[in-house]
Amino acid sequence: MATNGMSRLTSFKLGLFGANADGGLAVTTVPERWAARWADIQTVTRMADEMGFEFFLPIARWKGFGGQTNARHHSFETLTLASALAVSTSRITVFATVHAPFVHPVFAAKALATIDHVSGGRAGLNIVCGWNAPEFEMFGVSQSREPYAQGNEWYDVFARVLEGGEAFDTPGPHYKLHGVEGRPLSLQRPRPITMSAAFSPPGRDFAARTSDFIFTTFVEVADGAVTIVDMRARAAAYNREVGVFTACHVVCRPTQGEADDYYERFAVREADHAAVDKHMAMKMAMSGSHDAETYARHRKRFAAGAGTYPLVGTPQHIAERLVSLHVAGFAGVALSFVDYLGELPYFAATVLPLLEEAGLRDRNVQ
Repeated sequence: MATNGMSRLTSFKLGLFGANADGGLAVTTVPERWAARWADIQTVTRMADEMGFEFFLPIARWKGFGGQTNARHHSFETLTLASALAVSTSRITVFATVHAPFVHPVFAAKALATIDHVSGGRAGLNIVCGWNAPEFEMFGVSQSREPYAQGNEWYDVFARVLEGGEAFDTPGPHYKLHGVEGRPLSLQRPRPITMSAAFSPPGRDFAARTSDFIFTTFVEVADGAVTIVDMRARAAAYNREVGVFTACHVVCRPTQGEADDYYERFAVREADHAAVDKHMAMKMAMSGSHDAETYARHRKRFAAGAGTYPLVGTPQHIAERLVSLHVAGFAGVALSFVDYLGELPYFAATVLPLLEEAGLRDRNVQ
């Protein structure tokens, strides 16, 4: 297999999440909110690469959530972005996030193989089966009543193309294809590193069968530990091991008071409340990505980071929280910031050394 940072033996992997979209994951009106300009995305990804981060994970979004900012309407398409970032970096894994119902698996296989060659074996695929009804309508695609049945069929075509055998046919029901083949094959064998974002039991089963990693959410760390035990059992049923990742939004400041004050400012006082309301309502109605308690109790988390877990406080506090995630069994975490370019340097300078001291990071990686 070609070298890929996600296959390193680093104890706990770190990545940037959502920096391809305006605001990142924060639905806020503060003037320093992330604008997702190409030059800034390129700069912060290079920065993360030099700091030893293992991956860049984008979101796939096609419509915004209204409100004052129309949050996430401005977002870069992830396959082309991954190829561009591949030539801008040297070590970091560049993921593309692909909606299976919107992107044909034969096309996806050739696109990922292309990115893998451009990057020297650092491509990654994040498979999502979709939940956003207006986006399905935008593409003229009907939502499947069994999205993971379609997802499994999609994955089988994708993976078989990259195996490089003889041309093949598929019987459907979602993909009735004839004479399928593709070159070049990916440098990573038998396919690029694969992740899937899922919370529901069918989604976990899908990840157990298809993916190297699952990307999931939780309310409290103890809840995440239960998910990890469940996921390990599901993967074992397929004689596989699947690493479990999560996402966190970060506010890292010299004092706890400064961090708490800023969190309250951007996620409460100056949140884009109309966009937060729409996003939460749509997720509750259409997605199984969070449990009911998260929606009921944690509106602030949705304004700050799409319902992800908060890392808010001093470098020491944040390092301790990351250690707790590692102890719970998480393989790594994808991080979002209100202003990635402005905030990542302080996080790296103050938190990464503490993670090295705790044994979570390899000093020689950076």
